[in-house]
Amino acid sequence: MKKLMAGAGALAAALMMSAAATPAAAQGKTITLCWAAWDPANALVELSKDFTAKSGVNMKFEFVPWPNFADRMLNELNSKGKLCDLLIGDSQWIGGSAENGHYVKLNEFFDKNGIKMSDFMPATVTGYSEWPKGTPNYWALPAMGDALGWTYRKDWFAKPELQAEYKKQYNRDLAPPKSLDELVDIAKFFQGRDVDGKKVYGAAIFTERGSEGITMGVSNFLYPYGFQYQDPKKPYSMDGFVNSAGAIKGLEAYKALYKCCTPPGYTDAYMQEGLDAFKSGQVAMQMNWFAFFPGLAKDEKVGGDKIGFFVNPAGPAGKGSQLGGQGISVVAYSPNKNEALEYIKWFASADVQKKWWALGGYSASKAVLEDPNFAKTAPFAADFLVAMGQVVDFWAEPSYAQLLLAEQKRVHDYVVADKGTAKEALDALIADWKKVFKDDGKL
Repeated sequence: MKKLMAGAGALAAALMMSAAATPAAAQGKTITLCWAAWDPANALVELSKDFTAKSGVNMKFEFVPWPNFADRMLNELNSKGKLCDLLIGDSQWIGGSAENGHYVKLNEFFDKNGIKMSDFMPATVTGYSEWPKGTPNYWALPAMGDALGWTYRKDWFAKPELQAEYKKQYNRDLAPPKSLDELVDIAKFFQGRDVDGKKVYGAAIFTERGSEGITMGVSNFLYPYGFQYQDPKKPYSMDGFVNSAGAIKGLEAYKALYKCCTPPGYTDAYMQEGLDAFKSGQVAMQMNWFAFFPGLAKDEKVGGDKIGFFVNPAGPAGKGSQLGGQGISVVAYSPNKNEALEYIKWFASADVQKKWWALGGYSASKAVLEDPNFAKTAPFAADFLVAMGQVVDFWAEPSYAQLLLAEQKRVHDYVVADKGTAKEALDALIADWKKVFKDDGKL
């Protein structure tokens, strides 16, 4: 679930002249913002009413369910369609969208309007805005910060009889895990147990094969076990990094969790399946994106005092969480670029970012996240800050789709379909990725 292109200087100048000389010129204009259909999108609709009130520009929204989001929007970009003036696109799209001219480059616009990328969390700037990575070339404004986190049944963990049994078995308190090993122990403890007269299971994790699910899940074991996408000193050199001894153990550990401690038939599960399992009281823990946590916290059945949250735990090699979230870009084929840029300028302001968080969106602005009181604003806020400090993202190369499909196949074949060993899966993945990069002229 990740996130996500031609000089904008003239556009920015035109926008500023228009705003200064004829403030009512935009009255009656309508722009369309495209995104995925989920709770944060509803919050954005509410937030955007302020933009219309201030600018006179009306807003339309095109929200596509997550399973269809990438295909629909990438087809729209590749066909140079004019449906979207603004697009909140996945982070992995940034390379292809920049190199193929789909997004307006925002550097000059940012400079002329005093928008500083240093005002946003560094991980989100790198993840959502930059291409090439590590260079000050910006194709999006960080819009929706997100990371992989976990929810747990706080009320189950607090039961005295379960506390006593767990303490006797593991010699520690039944509490949110501090390591992946502890997470697996807790999942095993709950698997098949009777809680409140109902059989429950250990954990809902990502196993989906068709889009990005299992890759987004397994990464949260691979990173803390030492997996790296490439040699930090030699781009696209993957041997010994993708298939390191630690990475192999991480993949084995994820499969072990899947085999021991997930609900029956949990072979093709992603975001919605995890939410369903948790809300229906099937599982003690659930991996999912922080974006869903505001809704879960308010859920009548499992929210409130019944739910708790924790950051993806550390592994033998340290900490790591899969980056989620998206940046907001101006589509190069839009006939309403001036108005779309005006929206970007409005959205970037600290006051708007504070309201965005208050409504249920995930701001990436330091004005929000570095506020001394931020950790107290939601039961998951402190964990979100920690998670955003340890995030890693998937490839953002123009050929990211081929890279992603390769990992989806290799990992799913091993974890779910019981094909081969973890080493064989990662060795084969390197071969797949080498072929893609060779075809791209990078090897």
